[in-house]
Amino acid sequence: MYYLGLDIGSLSCDAVIIDGEGTILAWAVVPTGARNRRSLARVRAQALENAGLPADSVEATVSTGYGRDRVDGRLAAVTEITCHARGIRALLPQTRLLIDIGGQDSKVIRLGPDGRVAEFAMNDKCAAGTGRFLEAMSRALEVDLETLSDLDMGARSGLTLSSMCTVFAESEVISLLAEGVEISEIALGLNRAVAQRLRAMVRRVAPDVAGLPVSMSGGVAYNGGVVRALEAALGSAISIPEKPDIVGALGAALIARERSRQVR
Repeated sequence: MYYLGLDIGSLSCDAVIIDGEGTILAWAVVPTGARNRRSLARVRAQALENAGLPADSVEATVSTGYGRDRVDGRLAAVTEITCHARGIRALLPQTRLLIDIGGQDSKVIRLGPDGRVAEFAMNDKCAAGTGRFLEAMSRALEVDLETLSDLDMGARSGLTLSSMCTVFAESEVISLLAEGVEISEIALGLNRAVAQRLRAMVRRVAPDVAGLPVSMSGGVAYNGGVVRALEAALGSAISIPEKPDIVGALGAALIARERSRQVR
């Protein structure tokens, strides 16, 4: 028996295929683009190809993400909060606080000892601090996202952006560049601003972070500068799985396995 989890986000569609024991057989990530049904078909086909499986070998599919209701033939559509909690529990079972930064929203999830969601906070009304925000900042700095990750290395100033609104922050970055501020200092200021915003979310669900094992999921977890700034802001080390962008899809696949067995 094989099970498929699909996470349809604003920037990417992620797929994970597991076997009956819950072992990851294959995964795939493709850009969502303007037509997410095409992206869905593509990521599903790519994951099946990577696993060396025919389409009819999948016993059940569970979808998550903002486009979860657009998946045909799904067993269920499950919220991102539940799927990310389930996925991180499988990868980093010691996790008690999960910070997920996706393309257009941020989530902070506190997990109980059993791995279930105890409390969460979500920012889905503003792109500040998300993948979209960092994309805009990288354009303003005229660097790619991979370069932005380590651009703050060696910076020493206490600069922090005064605005987290994407439009205003972009204008502020351009003004700082015009004033001759070093790009590394601006990058550090960006990372600090993102970290401060997330710290406020963390305090809503975990007023005392000390002693709580913290993990991170989502594509922004690849950005070392943001991770370092967040660790400094929280005063806590952050664990990151090898593929942080497929945590939600893995959780969906694991739920597909569990619910399919319940149905049988």
